[in-house]
Amino acid sequence: MSSVLYDQPGPRARRRALIGTVVAVLALLALAALVVKRLADRGQFEAELWSPLFSPSDENFDAVWRLLGQGLVNTLVAAALAISLSLVIGTLLGTARMMLGRGVRIPLVALIELFRGLPVVVTILYVYVFIRQLKLDISGLPGEDGLWFLVIALTLYNSVIIAEIIRAGVASLPRGQGEAALAIGMTQRQAMTTVLLPQAFRTMLPALISQLVVVLKDTSLAAVAAGLYTELLRQGNLISLNLDNPIQVLLVVAVIFIALNYALSRLATYVERRLSRSHGARTAMVKVEEVVPQT
Repeated sequence: MSSVLYDQPGPRARRRALIGTVVAVLALLALAALVVKRLADRGQFEAELWSPLFSPSDENFDAVWRLLGQGLVNTLVAAALAISLSLVIGTLLGTARMMLGRGVRIPLVALIELFRGLPVVVTILYVYVFIRQLKLDISGLPGEDGLWFLVIALTLYNSVIIAEIIRAGVASLPRGQGEAALAIGMTQRQAMTTVLLPQAFRTMLPALISQLVVVLKDTSLAAVAAGLYTELLRQGNLISLNLDNPIQVLLVVAVIFIALNYALSRLATYVERRLSRSHGARTAMVKVEEVVPQT
């Protein structure tokens, strides 16, 4: 069936598109060949640069993967803490922005817009300087101080983003949902927590998934911010400095990050499907009971 949104391309348009695709592919292949040649000329494919990563007989193999494993664990710990805190605080901020009066909402909106506008790496540095200058004692928290500099900064940034996602999710619901809840005697808080938020979470789940992937990737910014925390990228930089093979080590680090983000995306997609399936089953059951009342 032909689309009603645009006209189907004719033979000449299809021919031009095919020619453009072939030219683009050839250009990319030529660029890739040039990069490979330059790397080969510089000796980047020599076995001694790759053996610490892929040859168990290499004397550095065990140490390299042990350090990468430690960096991976540190990355996962920081990401898990930041994600958990961001979800909780972001939900509270988003709900408060929708429920509080104008006098309290204005400072809250200003705070949200402030942290939304700051780059994440700047937020990390501000948190580090702020805690150091005020001599705040965070030694009672589990883990090293660098971990909490990173977690606090990521939480400050991502919680306001999640707050806006939640506000947009609730705003996308039909207006009658909240009005019906209030009409049957629910308070505003009850309507928000039992009617609006559960529905909004399902509609905004794709945006939340994308933001959780961003949190995981942003843990690598600790390596840029003066090496506050020895996460995966920082550990990879230290290894490459000792072995003098930055391309090889950072390529492995990049593959690990891609695998982590892909796994997180697949897990979140699975959860989204399960929630949609269970919601659809409950809706179908309600419709059946409306037609065939229980006896």
